[in-house]
Amino acid sequence: MASARFSLTELARAGFLELGAAADGLAEFEELSGAPARGILGALSRAADTDSALRSLTALLRQAPAETGALLADPDTAARLALVLGASEGLAEFFLRQPSALAALAEPLAALPDAAELGADLLAAVSGSAVGSAGGDEAAWARMRVRYRWWLARLAAFDLEQHDPVGGVDGIAGALADLAGATLDASLAVARRAVTSAGTAAFGLFDAAEVDATRLSIMGMGKAGAHELNYVSDVDVIFIAEAGDGLDNARAVDIATRLAMLTMRGISEPLVEPGLWEVDANLRPEGKDGALVRTLESHLAYYERWAKNWEFQALVKARPLAGDRELGERYVSALAPAVWNSSDREGFVESVQRMRERVTAHIPDDEVDVQLKLGPGGLRDIEFTVQLLQLVHGQSDESVRHGGTLPALVALADAGYIGRVEAAEFAQDYRMLRLLEHRLQLQRLRRTHLMPRSEDALRVLARSSGLAGGAGELRARWAAGKQRVRGLHERLFYRPLLSAVAALPAEGLNLTSAQAEARLAAIGFVDPRGALAHIAALTAGVSRRATIQRHLLPVMLQWFADGADPDYGLLAFRRLSDSLGGTHWFLRMLRDSSGAAERLTRVLSGSRFIGELLELTPESVVWLEGDEELRPRSRASL
Repeated sequence: MASARFSLTELARAGFLELGAAADGLAEFEELSGAPARGILGALSRAADTDSALRSLTALLRQAPAETGALLADPDTAARLALVLGASEGLAEFFLRQPSALAALAEPLAALPDAAELGADLLAAVSGSAVGSAGGDEAAWARMRVRYRWWLARLAAFDLEQHDPVGGVDGIAGALADLAGATLDASLAVARRAVTSAGTAAFGLFDAAEVDATRLSIMGMGKAGAHELNYVSDVDVIFIAEAGDGLDNARAVDIATRLAMLTMRGISEPLVEPGLWEVDANLRPEGKDGALVRTLESHLAYYERWAKNWEFQALVKARPLAGDRELGERYVSALAPAVWNSSDREGFVESVQRMRERVTAHIPDDEVDVQLKLGPGGLRDIEFTVQLLQLVHGQSDESVRHGGTLPALVALADAGYIGRVEAAEFAQDYRMLRLLEHRLQLQRLRRTHLMPRSEDALRVLARSSGLAGGAGELRARWAAGKQRVRGLHERLFYRPLLSAVAALPAEGLNLTSAQAEARLAAIGFVDPRGALAHIAALTAGVSRRATIQRHLLPVMLQWFADGADPDYGLLAFRRLSDSLGGTHWFLRMLRDSSGAAERLTRVLSGSRFIGELLELTPESVVWLEGDEELRPRSRASL
């Protein structure tokens, strides 16, 4: 067969960057497959990383010609294979280890699998695991891992073939969470067989009746609990044990602890088939220093007496993920009152805000600007704000009690705590950030949240996500999204407070006075009713002053809340506004100066002494407009 000749222009138009290597690779493809390279060129051109797709394809043809050739025989499956190989070197490596798994791409998924289908399939993969193998059945766990990645390849192909990948993020994230739960169930099934004595007493083995009577629930926390998991992520869990008939709790905890350890080992420890992800149990009571497994009663006692504020925030996402679901549901129900009353705890909101600040402070300096998850304008900004709103309003409104960020946004909008337009806008930003995170992790099947810096890597990400046509366009779209998300806290948490006391032209912002008071109390106002009265006085009417203050106050309320005395700060600002609001310069300065409004709020909420001085000489507030006026004067100039 004569080898097809491709011009450099043709190869560049197909998406190749390494043109010489591409020509050689296409020639090798023809030699290995016996098919003309021109037939595969169209499929490769649609791949995110055309060069990587061709390299992986020729490697598969060398190692597994029969399995690879079977997919190449059909144009649709060949296109699906090229899409997956071009988006994921990690899956390409998996296929090289397990060529038979290429059959996962032979047929497209008509719809995403549900939890029951995945659970049954993963359990079937580990059927026949060994009894009485105290260290676990490595062969069964290896089969489980292969089957997990078989499903991962199918989900990735479905994801990459979607016409609207941003809109499809919810479904993919939910399916990945279901797949993680199914895998935990399968690993637990292997563990139960492994610890069951086959008649010979040995360390780590237990009587079959005792093992059967030991109930173990695996609670999903974090993104797994929220049903919004990434392609590669730690799966946060909490283990709960309970004794069944004929067993006491102490014995049940011993057996359950052994089961939990083996379940974790089966998923993450090195075997012939590499580990899947870390099972992280550090959200349990007392963290790493606490017992790996506790009874339900022990959990309740801890949360009643010792738990910190952030631990209640973490429980918002808790749900039964694997093991005994009925026990898990009782755990959720028993802790719900404590979770949804936690915003009443002293300093709750401040502690949540400090935690967010600590997360940001611990980002290495060279990563702040490329962090999708933790950086300013990242995923955590959205998640923290939504959870804070849920905890404040969920105390009296069960409709907003959702584990997932996106369902919670919808519920908060339906209940009128945020505007529908704003909720939809930020849900879209959240999906975009999650899509970028998914595509980055899919590339090498490694946990990462860092945007690439190189132009070539950004170009691949733009193609795989479908968000942009090139690196520059993707960078601009991401920057615009970060800017919108940075204003999230102000727009979702503070602006609706104004709607409780003023007629604002904003759709869907209809907090009642009681709801507004709850929100003000949560952020640190001691006299929320008095604060509402000040807000009403500042924003009422149709005057130019009221209009400007309606725009200023959402931001200023956030700064007041961060200060030592928010109540006094707001009162002092109202008095200054009464004195100076009619001047031509005061509100203009606050609106147009880059730092005057923030300086003023910091000063007023931080020092009654200065607030009282400003009441005596309100015109001196002009010093706050620029840095020059605030610098210390020399003795001579004084």
